[in-house]
Amino acid sequence: MQQLFIAGCGYIGERIARLCQESGGSAVCMVRSVENASRLQSTGFTTISATLDNGAETPPLNLAGSILLYLIPPPGGGISDSRARNFIRQIPEAEKPAKIVYMSATSVYAGASGDLITEESPANSDSAMGKRRLDAESAFAQYGAARNVPVVILRVSGIYGPGRLPLMQISQGQPLLREEESGPSNRIHADDLAAICIKAAELGREGDIFNISDGHPSSMTSYFNACADALGFPRQPQVSLSEARLIMSPLMLSYVSQTRVIDNRRMLDRLKVKLRYDALPDGLAASLPGTKDHLPKG
Repeated sequence: MQQLFIAGCGYIGERIARLCQESGGSAVCMVRSVENASRLQSTGFTTISATLDNGAETPPLNLAGSILLYLIPPPGGGISDSRARNFIRQIPEAEKPAKIVYMSATSVYAGASGDLITEESPANSDSAMGKRRLDAESAFAQYGAARNVPVVILRVSGIYGPGRLPLMQISQGQPLLREEESGPSNRIHADDLAAICIKAAELGREGDIFNISDGHPSSMTSYFNACADALGFPRQPQVSLSEARLIMSPLMLSYVSQTRVIDNRRMLDRLKVKLRYDALPDGLAASLPGTKDHLPKG
């Protein structure tokens, strides 16, 4: 494993860094806060504390010979990703990375048809969030083409895992869309996603795009019900789509309205991925409060 430079070393990034460390590699972890930088340093990682919201405050980034995993989400608002573009501008010409793996999202695809989505499906998002992701994909692709750096894109579906279950929504009894009106959605367990990122760093080639999911789509309502059952909470009330438009937040409404079936066969075949949690009950059991926040091995 070559050295990794993990930009945005948070929930997923820390898992990747620890997997890299366990395999004998090294990782540089870029985070926003000094506190997180100190915590990661105490466990043996080299860290950089920086924000990308103001390009003038971002130091030059020495990525020479490293594989860059860029995990930083775009800022809110607009249809461009200023953080990704600020990051790219701070890479000196002589210190470019050996490869770039950008963690994008399946929101780059249009979301209402319910069709099977492959990597060849049009990336013509109808959401501002998806457009920001596409802008970042374009920025890294342009940089890679200009500097002869391979760029790999991971289009990731909804992430769940320890500390990432919808406890607040369930405990507050926030309404869900009726099961019969709730279309398919996709997800991936955090531990599997971290292992996939390592595989992409090792095996991904120039121009590769991979859809990332566990391959077992289910409705958002079904997912929330499964979480409530696993947690021992009452299931949330269900409302019709017309009622949902009146009472749900715009963000939640966008989640429950989007219907995609993500095809993960390229990920499985080309990256030689063996998922630990392709079955939701197993993934939920490993994500409950009180379970060990473990990492996949290898």
